[in-house]
Amino acid sequence: MTVLVLVPTAVLFGRVWQQNSDQRAQTDLEKKGVEYTTALAPLVSALVESQSSALQGVTAPPGSLAAAVSRVSAVDAELGSDLKTKERWADLQAKIAKLPKATGGQAGLLQAHIEVTDLTLALYSAVRRNSELSRDPDSDMSNLQQAAAVDMPTTVVRVSRMADYAQALQAASGNAKATLVVQFGQEVLAVQDSVNSLTESLQAAVDNTSSPTLSGSLVTTLDSFRRGVESMTRGANPGGIPNAATMSTAQTALQTALNALAGVTLKEMAALLDDRSDTLSYRRIEALIAGALAVLLVIAALVLPVIMRRREDTTATPAAGVGESTRDIPPNRPTGPYGGQYDLAPAYGDNDPTRRERSGALR
Repeated sequence: MTVLVLVPTAVLFGRVWQQNSDQRAQTDLEKKGVEYTTALAPLVSALVESQSSALQGVTAPPGSLAAAVSRVSAVDAELGSDLKTKERWADLQAKIAKLPKATGGQAGLLQAHIEVTDLTLALYSAVRRNSELSRDPDSDMSNLQQAAAVDMPTTVVRVSRMADYAQALQAASGNAKATLVVQFGQEVLAVQDSVNSLTESLQAAVDNTSSPTLSGSLVTTLDSFRRGVESMTRGANPGGIPNAATMSTAQTALQTALNALAGVTLKEMAALLDDRSDTLSYRRIEALIAGALAVLLVIAALVLPVIMRRREDTTATPAAGVGESTRDIPPNRPTGPYGGQYDLAPAYGDNDPTRRERSGALR
C-alpha cells in the first residue's frame, strides 16, 4: 500500500519539478533577450543619426555609433552563443564599419544605410525569436516585447527615412523628384502603421498587466511620443510639400521620446521577468517541502507499525520469575524419615520430635 502511494507521488513531484525547471530556463533565456534588446536600442538611434548626417554631407560617423557598436559587441560576446546571434552580428558589424566608405552619391549613401538598418531590424527579430520572447505566455509581456523589439525600432527607422526623403525632395527635380515623392509617401504610410501598432501594443500591455507601475510609467513617455508624431505628420504635409525644418525639429523630439519609451518598456519587461523568477523559485521551494513531507510520511508509515508490534510483544510476555518461587526445588527431592512434613523446618540441634516421649518412658 505504501508503494502504491509513493509511486504516483514521485511521478507527480517529477512532473512538477520538470515543469518548474523548464519555466525557469525559459525565463532566464528571455532575460538575456531583454538585455540584448536593451543594447540594440541605442544602436538603432545611432544608425539613423549616422544616416541623416551622411546625407547632409558629414563624412565622419557620429560618436554615438562607435559607443553603441562597442556595447552590442560586449553583449554579443556574452550572450551571442545562447541567442545564436554571433554570425549575424559579425556580418552587421562589418557592414557598419563600411558605411563611411559608401559610394554612389546621395542614393548610394542612403541605400547603404537602409541595408544596415534593415539588418539591424532583422537582428532584433532573431533575438526576439531565439530568446523565446515572442512565445511568452503572459499577455503583458507578449505585448511589451512586440512594442520594444518590433514596433519601436521600426518606428525609429521609418521616421528617419521619412525625414531624409523630405530633405532630399528639397533639392530634387525631374524624374528623381517623382521617385522621391513616391518613396516619401510610402514612408509616411509606414510611419503611421508602425505608430498605430506601437500604440495598440502598449495599450494592450497596460490593459492586461499585473505590474502596478507599468501604466504610470508609460503615461508621460507615451504622451510625449504622440506629440512628436503629430508634429512630424504636420511637417510631412501629406499631399503637399513637406516642411523639412519642421520635420527635423519634430524628428529630434520624437527620437528623444522613443528612446525614453524604449527605456521604460524594457525596464518593465525586466521587472516582470524578475517577479516571475521569484515566483518560480518560491514554487520550487514549495515542491521540495511537499516532497520532503511525502518522504517523511512514507517513512512514518513503515516504521510506526514495527514499533507498535514490538510494544505489543513486550506487554504480552511476563517478566522472568513473576508468580513463581525464585528458589528451585527439584521434583525428586528425597522425603524425610517422617513423611517430610517436618523437613522444611530448620533444625537446630536434634530434629526428632519424639525424643521427649522416649526419654520419659525410659525413666
